[in-house]
Order: sequence, then structure tokens, then C-alpha cells
Amino acid sequence: MLNSLELPGRPEDTRIVVAMSGGVDSSVVAGLLKAEGYDVVGMTMQLYDHGEAVHRKGACCSGQDIHDAKRVAETLGIPHYVLNYEEKFQKSVIDPFAQSYIHGETPIPCVACNQTVKFVDLLATAKELGAEALATGHYVASRVEGNRRALFRPVDAERDQSYFLFTTTQDQLDFLRFPLGDRPKAETRELARSMGLSVAEKSDSQDICFVPMGRYSDVISKLQPDAAEAGEIIHIDGRVLGTHKGIINFTIGQRRGIGVAVGEPLYVVYLDSANARVIVGPKEALETHKLYLRDVNWIGNSTLEDALEGGLEIHARVRSTRAPKPAILNIENGVVCVELTTGEDGIAPGQACVFYADDSQKSRVLGGGWIEHSERDALAEQALAKITGTPVAAIAG
Repeated sequence: MLNSLELPGRPEDTRIVVAMSGGVDSSVVAGLLKAEGYDVVGMTMQLYDHGEAVHRKGACCSGQDIHDAKRVAETLGIPHYVLNYEEKFQKSVIDPFAQSYIHGETPIPCVACNQTVKFVDLLATAKELGAEALATGHYVASRVEGNRRALFRPVDAERDQSYFLFTTTQDQLDFLRFPLGDRPKAETRELARSMGLSVAEKSDSQDICFVPMGRYSDVISKLQPDAAEAGEIIHIDGRVLGTHKGIINFTIGQRRGIGVAVGEPLYVVYLDSANARVIVGPKEALETHKLYLRDVNWIGNSTLEDALEGGLEIHARVRSTRAPKPAILNIENGVVCVELTTGEDGIAPGQACVFYADDSQKSRVLGGGWIEHSERDALAEQALAKITGTPVAAIAG
């Protein structure tokens, strides 16, 4: 007979490690599992020098969060440990983030954290403690399909975190549990109040934990003081419109704060990191129809090669805030590519493209990959190639 986490044995004979971030979601997960009789152990990761961010509202993994997680563990009567992963986090998340940004990409460090620290080091520690599963407060769902677990979007569309978990491997997925996948956020808040948890009214984290006030350029300048190389701002038609103080101050799709005006709305279309140039143009120059991916993770039923034989109809998501849209997943010359049925704008190298079986709210997550480069319409590609002197696809790749 299975318990509520679909594990063999009685709850009281089953140890579960809960990744406690200090927020309301993971705290409620610990409380629910404790109430069901599981042998619950709480663990919180210390990821960076949190002194500056101890009281910063909207941050995650700060000193205040560690304190909050300890208080919750005391209230629930469960053991709690703080694991120092600062060095690993620096090497695996912060440094690659800075390098990616310097090269004109738009990285997603929260995905990298799950991929390299949370679901590797923390998961390994949970196993060493004899745990049968690692539970988190993520708003995603998982259930058994065949003889393995599969990942699905949650009930609460507003809290859907499946985009950030596309790198989860099958072995990791089999060990992970997401108790909040079938609950709306409002219910989680109410449960926290009923449990008497001190974090019941705590606001959700919004910023990247190591980026104070959301200013990426400040962090990168601190890590790489010589990264902000000045250069030209060039219109996609070839006109030089002005200068900038470093491409680290720009992202593809950006409209405000570009620093030039020509009587029409301008958007950042491309970041030519090799020549320290920011290329701008009209919104239509951003529209992208084809993506080429690297480091693809596949968690569908068959192998990736078998699934993509002849092309596979999927729904693709290129931003966490956008809905999945119809697309065709294929392989060209050994490279996985996604053809979007309708164009998307603001797509940049370094972002993620996540695959779903369909566009329903409880759709299965099939995997995803990192965007290496993308193709716009022919006219925009030709204009960019003329400015850079090389096909943009070749530069980005």
C-alpha cells in the first residue's frame, strides 16, 4: 500500500527531506507532511553572503529566510539543518550567469540553481540521510506514468513553476515530490495560518537572490569590473545612432532606457558582444519563428530521437510569463530546433524553451533546452548579417 507521496510503507516509517526556503510554500509542505506522520527533516541552503540582503523584501535565500525556516521547524517540531553551498553556488550559478550576460545572453539563474545545486547536492544529501524523497514547495505536479514519474503543470496557473524545472532529469524526478501541485496558492496561505506558522503572511520572493534590487549590471560590474565596454548603438538599417556604456546594460526586447531617440519606438534587436554593439530597430524586427537549442533535457516516454522522428507537435514556452504555443520540435543536422507556429518577440540566447504535450493547464512537461540562437524573418536576418558581417546564426552559435 502506498502512502500519500506514492511511496511504499507507512508515513511514520518514511523519512522525507523538505527543502525549506523560509517561505510560506515550503513551510506548508513541511507542515502537511509532518501532520501526516512522516519522519520530516527540514533543510535550508545558504547560497551566498546574505548580509546585504537580510531584510530585503522580495528576495529569496537571504539571511532572514534562513531564520524564518528555523522558526517554522521549531513550530512544527522537526529537525532543521542549514547547508552551506556558497562556493558551489558561486561556481555553478553566479559566475556562469555573469559570463552569459557579458556575451549578450539572457540567462535564468533560478533554473541553473535547480539543475546544479538543489537537485544535485541537496538531493544527494537527502539520500545520504536515508530519505525516501525530497519534497519542495514548487507549484508543479508529478505522478506515475508507466513505471516512472512524469512532470505536469499545476492547478494554479498563476503560480506555475514548470518552466523553471525543465532540466530535472528522470532519476531526479523519481525521487522528488511536489505536494502543492494540486493546490491553489490561496489554500496554501490558509493552511499556513491554520498551522500557526510565522511566515503565513510573508510576501513571495520575486528577485534573483544574488541581484540586489534587480540590477543585473551592478552584480556583473562587481564580478567583472572590465565587462562594461563602451560601444555603438546602431539601427538595423545601418545608421549609427549613438554610444552606450556596455551591453551588460541591455537585454533583447528592451524598449526603455536605450539612450537614443529617432522619433519612432526602438527596441533592442541584437547584442553584438564581439564588437560591443547594441543593434536596435522596430518591434517587427524582433519577431522570431525558429529556435535552435543546446543542452536539451528530455523527460518524455520514448527517447528524444524516437520522439522527434519526422517532427513532433508540441506546445513551446519561451518565457515563464507566457502561455505555451503550438510548435514543431525537430532535429536538423544533429541540432534540436523548434519551429513556432506564430512568432514570438524578445527571444534571446540563454533563455529557455520548454516543451509541453499540449496547452492545457495540467499539461505534461516533456523537457526543454537552452536557446543557442534564433531566426527572425528573412529581411531582419539579412539586415543583421550586413551590420555584423556574419550571419547572426553563425555568431550566436
